[in-house]
Amino acid sequence: MKEIAVRVDDNDLEKAMRILKKKIQNDGLFKRLRLKKNYEKPSEYRRRKKREALRRQRIAESKKRMRHRRF
Repeated sequence: MKEIAVRVDDNDLEKAMRILKKKIQNDGLFKRLRLKKNYEKPSEYRRRKKREALRRQRIAESKKRMRHRRF
C-alpha cells in the first residue's frame, strides 16, 4: 500500500477532504474495501475477473483504433 497524504491550506478542510476522497478513489481503495466487505464465492470471483479483463481489453482496443484513425 502506498501512503496517501493531503496538505491542508488555510484551514480549508472541505477542499482537503474532496482531494483526499478523489485520491482514495483513484487508488482503488474504495473498490477493495467493498469487495472485502462480503464473502465472494469462487465462481463469482472468476466471473468478475473475466468481466474486468474483457473491459480492459475493450478499452485497449478502442484506444488502439483511435490511434490508427486518420482524419
